[in-house]
Amino acid sequence: MARTSSSAATPAAEPGRIRQMWDVFQMTRKYDKQALPLMIGGFLLPVVIGVVLALLLSPGVLSRILWIVAGVLGGVLLATVILGRRAEGAAYSQINGQPGAVGAVLRSSLKRGWRGSEMPVAVNSKTRDAIYRAVGRGGVVLISEGPKSRTGRMLDEERRKIARTVPNVAVTTLSVGPDVDSVPLRKVASALAKIKPSLTKSEVQAVDNRLSSLQAPMPIPKGVDPNRVRAPRQPR
Repeated sequence: MARTSSSAATPAAEPGRIRQMWDVFQMTRKYDKQALPLMIGGFLLPVVIGVVLALLLSPGVLSRILWIVAGVLGGVLLATVILGRRAEGAAYSQINGQPGAVGAVLRSSLKRGWRGSEMPVAVNSKTRDAIYRAVGRGGVVLISEGPKSRTGRMLDEERRKIARTVPNVAVTTLSVGPDVDSVPLRKVASALAKIKPSLTKSEVQAVDNRLSSLQAPMPIPKGVDPNRVRAPRQPR
């Protein structure tokens, strides 16, 4: 009984790096049919180059082996990089268009210096459209999730609230939705990083604390659990 209780209390070990990469590969291959051919091509290209250089430039057996080994290592590295890029795209394709997708991106993919939350600051209970907020060196950014025709009024209301609470702070709006000129979900983090800085680090913290203290908690729109669905980082 003592052994059973002890083993039950021990937390399950996290999967190893190879197992994690295998899981990422399986997920990517399921949603991206081009991932496997691209990875095979990425692996074979350095190997072929290594073999050719070994035959042309290396008269000795040892040097030829080293060229081939270098090609294999280069192939593994290139295939891993391709897997990371394709896995990121596959993850975004899974959650794209679902309520709560922007929150998942803000939780896991923000660049350094930006603060965001998976919790929206405004939600339309009927359409499940939502407004999210991020604060960084570029000021305050409001990100709408849904068609512009439905989220425009919500954005205007949130912009007025921010103007009353933290005047003279730049407010930028982004739209993630089905509209042609909307920002793709996978480019939200990079779009924030491109905004021209207007606040210092201390001002970012002060503005974020001020807005957070006045914000009533909002429910996450049903559709995406940001704690479980994240855009995976590139395997190292």
